Formats: sequence, C-alpha cells, structure tokens
Amino acid sequence: MAASQFLAPQPGERILDLAAAPGGKTTHLAALMDHQGLLIANEIHPGRVWDLAQNLERCGVRNTAIVNSRPDQLATHFGAFFDRVLLDAPCSGEGMFRKSLSARQDWKPELVHSCALRQSAILSSAAQLVRPGGWLAYTTCTFAPEENEQVLDVFLNAHPEYNLLELPAVNGLASARSDWVSPPSKFPLNRAFRLWPHRLQGEGHFIAVLIKSPNAGSPQPPARSFTSRPPDPVSLDLFQTFWRQTMLGQPPGGMLHQSGSYLYLLPDGLPDLGGLKYIHPGWWLGVLRKGRFEPAHALALGMRNAQAQRVVKLSLDDPQIAAYLHGSSLPSPGENGWCLVTVDNYPLGWGKRSHATLKNAYPHGLRLIS
Repeated sequence: MAASQFLAPQPGERILDLAAAPGGKTTHLAALMDHQGLLIANEIHPGRVWDLAQNLERCGVRNTAIVNSRPDQLATHFGAFFDRVLLDAPCSGEGMFRKSLSARQDWKPELVHSCALRQSAILSSAAQLVRPGGWLAYTTCTFAPEENEQVLDVFLNAHPEYNLLELPAVNGLASARSDWVSPPSKFPLNRAFRLWPHRLQGEGHFIAVLIKSPNAGSPQPPARSFTSRPPDPVSLDLFQTFWRQTMLGQPPGGMLHQSGSYLYLLPDGLPDLGGLKYIHPGWWLGVLRKGRFEPAHALALGMRNAQAQRVVKLSLDDPQIAAYLHGSSLPSPGENGWCLVTVDNYPLGWGKRSHATLKNAYPHGLRLIS
C-alpha cells in the first residue's frame, strides 16, 4: 500500500487508478480521499474487472466509477484531466516469487522484455492523463531493472515535462539504482524506491512518483459531464420510502442514476463515459423491483450502524456470524423491516426481519459453502 501513500490523494481531487484489479490500492486511495472527490478505477481484463468490482463493494467504496477500457482509449477520451494517476503496471512478477509458485513457473527472460515494452506504452498513455502540476505514480512488483529503472529512464527522456519527485525516506526502502541503466541514467533515479522483501515485511516492489510541470499546457476539462438518467417518479418514491423506513437522516446527496433496474449514486464531477466500457458508474445503491426497492450489498458496506434504524449487532466471537455468512436465517426479535447486520460495529450485510426471524440477504455468490 506504500504506492497509494506516496501518491497522497486528497479529498475532492480527481484520481485515476489505471490498472486497478484486484483493488487493494484502489480501496486505499478511496480511504485516503475519505470517499470525497472522483476516483476512476480502470481494469482492462474483462474477468478481473469483476473481481475489482466485488472488492470495492466489500470495502464500502462510495466515490468510484469502474471502467473496463484500454489506457490509450482513456488518454484519448479524458486527456490531461486527473490530479493524480496511479499505474501499478503489469510486470513479470519477480517480487512475488517468495509466495507464488505460478509466478516462478511463468517467468522467463522473454517475459521481462515483453513486460518492459508494454509498461512503456502504458506509461506513455498515463502521462497524457495527468493535468499540469499533477502527479503520476509508476509501480511494479518485480526486481528487473529492465522494468523499473530502465523504463523510467526511457520515459524521462521522452517526456521532459516530467520530473521525479523526491520522496521522504522510509526505513526499509532502498533507493533505485541509476547505475543499473546502461549507460548510467542522467536522471536522479535514486528518488525512486525499491522494496526488498529481506528488508521489510512484504514482497518485492518498485515505486516512483513523477510530477508534471505546471507549465505543460492547460488542464483539460471534460467535454461534458456524465449523462445521468434520473430515476422515474415511481422508482424514486420506492427508494425514498426504503430510506425513510430503514435509515436515519436524509438520503445521500448527489446525482442519482438509474440503469435498467439498478440505482446508483454518481461520484461528484463524473465526466462523460460515452464510448468507454464501464461496469458501475458510481456507488450501487440497490435494485428497483416491481413495487419495492432492494438495497445492494454495496450500500450496506458503505454505511455505519449509526445510520440505520434497525441494527443486528454481533460480536466477533458470535457463532451467528458463521450462520449468516452461510446464508442462514437468524432468530432476531424486534421491529420488522430491513436491518443492517454488523460485527463489532462494522457492517457485514443486510437482513430483513419478519416475525422475529432475520431473513438473510447476504449475496449468494459470497456465501460460505463449507
């Protein structure tokens, strides 16, 4: 998670995680932003993007649109729009050798070379997405200089508008090596860091943060905002009725968007996504059925128990947790209606109480089967 920390996103900024799956860095970015501002999480792989969506849902991320497009398409579509961009580049995975048999088995010299070419292409697209004065983090989980120092050297030669940011020294992090480029790099590559697994708890990584010159053109505003489809009056009434009967306080402020039967809350400042593939344009609130609104798991995980009228409070050692995660109904005396199930005050999911029984609403795809 050091990459997100060094990128230092601020609440209210526009952030892009360019190669986001499985989502660990994205969730960290969202937390550092306090879920305020715009966070776009992109993953090109059509299977891994759903893993990304699930992990963001489980962590209660609320200010994120999930996109499934190529980096060059994003660069053409958005231009120099983002305050900060994180590129955790696909790599040969040498830093994962200690814990991953498949990483060891898949490695070969040709893989390092092909990854370096791919990383340079993606990094060039990433450079186009950063506004003047913005930051770009380049990270890998490999040791190979061809994919780290050498990629940076090639990039800095091609992009004089960028300079390496001098990062604060942290125990356990070693400076990158300018002398591992041939001929030795003229750039201060020692401002980047290597994370060696024998020097700290964790696996092998490489982190560099680059800053774009404030004089490198003008920030590019989006051509237009995302075209929202507000819920129809009947659907809006169903959602508001659910909120009034289930939650405390007013519904979340912002732009509601209905896509088919799905209801979303769009992040602030979401630009037009037309022409791009995307999975979710914002925080998934729930599904509009005929005559009712069913809250999404993502809504539960983004809430706190103080926001719900009815809370089923479980402690960490409660055997009912296992029963709930297996999809079982629970005995639960109290007022009928939707309940937020929590463990030590952290949300776990929804249940609907009826006649002293809590009917389980934990997603079927997440339920334990053993």
